[in-house]
Amino acid sequence: MDMHITARHFKAHETLRSYAFRAINKLEDHFDGIISAKLILSYEKSLNSVKSAELIVKVQGAVLKAAEKSAEYQKSIDTAVEKIERQLQKHKAKKREKRKISPRTAASKA
Repeated sequence: MDMHITARHFKAHETLRSYAFRAINKLEDHFDGIISAKLILSYEKSLNSVKSAELIVKVQGAVLKAAEKSAEYQKSIDTAVEKIERQLQKHKAKKREKRKISPRTAASKA
């Protein structure tokens, strides 16, 4: 899987980058067909300094996206990864269902 991390308006510390790589690598446990993953980290310059993480995962036949904002980057990354995990499970279930009822299978049974 090709992984890319982008930090907008700041330079991400190596511990944050390694944390993000470990979190994204967990996605491969759920689905083997991941082509690439891109994580975009940014923050809003306000009183609360809201930190956001946007995760874009390309799999065969779909592009899955999740965005999350919170007070800490780790929390934003974890929540975005959890959202992508749910999307991967749905995508995997749809692929399985499509294989069960393919046009070839339906035509041969008739």
